[in-house]
Amino acid sequence: MRTLISILFTVVFASSVGAKTTFSPQDLERLLQHMTLQEKVGQMLQLNIDVLGHEENGQFVLDKDKLERVFLQYKVGSILNAPGAGPYAQTPEWWQQTIRTINEYAIRGTGIPCVYGLDQNHGTTYTLGGTLFPQNINMGASFNPALARKAATITAYETRASNCPWTFSPTVDLSRDPRWPRVWENFGEDCLVNAVMGRAMVEGFQGTDSVHIDRYHIGTSLKHYMAYGIARTGKDRTPAYVPEWELREKHFAPFLAGIQAGATAVMVNSASVNGIPMHASAKYLTRWLKEETGWDGMIITDWADIDNLWKREKVAVDKKDAIRIAINAGIDMSMDPYSLEFCDLLIELVNEGKVSMQRIDDAVRRILRMKWRMGLFDQANTTLSDYPEFGSAEHIKVAFEAAKETMVLLKNDNHLLPFTSPLKLLVTGPNAHSMRCLNGGWSYTWQGKDADRFAADKHTILEALQQRFGEANVSYAPGITYNNEGTYADETVTDDTFADVLTKARKADVIVACIGENSYTETPGNLNDLRLSENQRRLVKALSKTGKPILLVINSGRPRIIADIEPLATAVVNIMLPGNEGGDALASLLAGDDNFSGRLPYTYPRHPASLTTYDFRASEQSTTMEGAYDYNAFIDVQWPFGYGLSYTTFEYSNLHVDKPFFTERDTLTITVDVRNTGSKAGKESVLLYSRDMVASIVPEGRRLRAFQKIMLQPGEQQTIRFTLPARELAFVGEDGQWHLEPGEFQIQIAHHSQTIVCE
Repeated sequence: MRTLISILFTVVFASSVGAKTTFSPQDLERLLQHMTLQEKVGQMLQLNIDVLGHEENGQFVLDKDKLERVFLQYKVGSILNAPGAGPYAQTPEWWQQTIRTINEYAIRGTGIPCVYGLDQNHGTTYTLGGTLFPQNINMGASFNPALARKAATITAYETRASNCPWTFSPTVDLSRDPRWPRVWENFGEDCLVNAVMGRAMVEGFQGTDSVHIDRYHIGTSLKHYMAYGIARTGKDRTPAYVPEWELREKHFAPFLAGIQAGATAVMVNSASVNGIPMHASAKYLTRWLKEETGWDGMIITDWADIDNLWKREKVAVDKKDAIRIAINAGIDMSMDPYSLEFCDLLIELVNEGKVSMQRIDDAVRRILRMKWRMGLFDQANTTLSDYPEFGSAEHIKVAFEAAKETMVLLKNDNHLLPFTSPLKLLVTGPNAHSMRCLNGGWSYTWQGKDADRFAADKHTILEALQQRFGEANVSYAPGITYNNEGTYADETVTDDTFADVLTKARKADVIVACIGENSYTETPGNLNDLRLSENQRRLVKALSKTGKPILLVINSGRPRIIADIEPLATAVVNIMLPGNEGGDALASLLAGDDNFSGRLPYTYPRHPASLTTYDFRASEQSTTMEGAYDYNAFIDVQWPFGYGLSYTTFEYSNLHVDKPFFTERDTLTITVDVRNTGSKAGKESVLLYSRDMVASIVPEGRRLRAFQKIMLQPGEQQTIRFTLPARELAFVGEDGQWHLEPGEFQIQIAHHSQTIVCE
C-alpha cells in the first residue's frame, strides 16, 4: 500500500515553497481513509512549543530530537503558544523560521501541515513590533462592530505575517460577575453585544470567505464555551449554576453568532456548569454545538482540561478515563501542553472499543477540514516580505482611534473637562506611568508583566500628558507603585503620609489620579475584595483635602468599587485597558482634541454585596413590605450599563414603531430622531431596548435588542432606523423552547418608549 507520506508529501511540501496546487475536500476524504490510527490521534493532540526545544543564551531554539519524536513518531497535528516561562513575544522573523521548521517536520511525518495557534487577544500580542489594540472590554464599550472588525483584520494580517494561521480569539463569554478576573477579555455583560462584536471579529479575522481563508487572514477559535463568566465564586475556572433556559437564550447566543459567521473552532469552558464539566458534556458539545446547528468546525479543549476531569472535577478515575469521556462527549483536539501520553491512551481506548473509529474519524475530519480552510494544504507557510504593512503607522493609527472611541466619561462636574491651557497638572497614582497597566494581560507575555520593556517606545499616561500639555505644566508623584515582581495586587506606598504628593498637589490646578489595577489574567487575577485597594482610596481621600479638583482615571480590567471616593472627584474617566496607544488617546480626549463616545459595557457596582446586571427582573427591585417585614432589595449601582457622557449633548425625539400590533412573522421597523444639540461634534451610540410586560417566566426589566453608532456635527439631526424581526422578542421557556407570547411589549430608546402588542 502506498504510504500517506508518498501520497501527499510531494504536493504539500512543494506548495509550502510556492508551487501552485489546489487541495480539495475530496482529497481530505482520501487522506483520511489512508491515515493510520497513530496518524489520526496525533492530529487530535496540541502541544506547547516548549516541548520542542530549549533555551540557549536567553533564546528559545528547536531541538532536532524532540521534533522528530513529536512529529515523526507521534504525528502531532498542532502546536501553540510563545516559548518560555513568560511566555515571551518573539520577532516576526523568529516566528517565520520557527513555524516553517515545525511544518517541515510535520509534513515529513504525515504529509499534513501543523496548525499553529496563538492568543492574539487584543492585537498581535505575541509578535514584537506588532499592533496592540484595546482589550475586548474596551471594544464592547465602543458599541461599534466596524471598529472591532477592522482591528481583527489588522491582527489577522500581522499574525499571518508571523506565519501563524490561527488565533484563540475572540472571547465571547458574558461577564455577568464583576469579580471574575477575565471580565476584560470579552465584550461585557450583554449577550447581544458579545454576539455582534464577536461576529464582527470573526469576519475580520477570517475575511469574507470563511471556507477559503486567504493568506492575509487567520482561523478563529471562539472561547470559552459556555457560561464561563458567571461562576458562583466569581473566581476563574470555578463552577457555574445557570438555568438551562438562560444558557440557551444568553450564553449560547454569542457562540451561535460566531459559528454562523464561519468560526473554524470553539474552545471549551474549563469549569463545570450545573455539576457537569463542560469538557464532559455530550449534550452541549455534540448536540447543541454540532448537531443542532449543523456546524462542521472543530472543538478544542483549554489548557490541560481533560486532565482536570480526573485531577480536579473527579468525574474520571484517571487520565485514560478522562480522555474517553471527553472525546466521546465531542472534544476533537486536546490541548495537552506537555504530554504525548494522550496519543498512547487514546489508541488503547480505540483498540478496547471504548472510543469508536467513527468518533475518531469525525474529529480528525473536522481538524483536517479546518487546516484546509486555512489554506495550509496549498501553502503551509507565508513569507514576511509579503506583509509590508506589519506594524505600520496606518495600523497604529487605527489602534489610536480605537483607544479614543472606547474610553468612557462617567462624570464631569463643573465642566472640568476638557482641560484648557495653560494648566498645571499633578499626575499621581500607581497607574500613571505604566504600559503594563494600559495593556493588561495577554500583552507580550501571559500576565503582561513586561509590557514596559517591550513597549518602551509608547507613552504612559504621564508621558502622554507631558507631551500634550508640556513637561513644565505636568508634575508627577506616584504616591503608590505596584510591585511588578509580586502578584498583581502587590502595592508599595512610597510615603505613608503622601507628603510629596500633597506638596505638589497644592501647587497644581488639577489633580489627575490614575487608579485601578495592575495587569493579570486567569486564576492569578482572582480577588477576595472587589473594592479598590485601601491604599489607593486613602491616597484619593488625602488629595481631596487640598481642595483641588480631582480627575479620577480608572485603569482596570474590571469595575473596582470606588463608592467612598467617587464623591470626592470632580470628573471620572474609565479607560479600562486601552492598549499601547491608550496614553496618547486619553491625552487627546482630556485636551478636547477629540470627544468621548464610549459607553459602559457592564454595570458598575456601588456595593460589594449588591452585584447585578442591567437585565435584572423587576422583582429584584422590591420595596418595603407591609407590616413588620422590611425586604428592601433596592438596586443601587454606581453607573448603569450603557452609561457614558460626552462633551456635547444629544436630544432624542419622534420614536415610532411601524406596527402597533404584530405577530411573530412580522418585522418591526423602529425609527427615532437624534440631534446634536451641543457645540461640539460627537459620536452617539443609539441603544434599542425592549421589555416584555407580562410573560410566563418572570420577565426582565429590559433587554438590548439592537444598537447603532452615529456621528453628528453640532446642530445635525439623523433619523435612525432599526429593523427588528419580531421573533427576536421571544424568550426561552422552562421547556427549553423559544416562545413569543401574546401581550404588550415596550420599545425603549433613551427616555422614550412606545407600547406595542403581540397578537
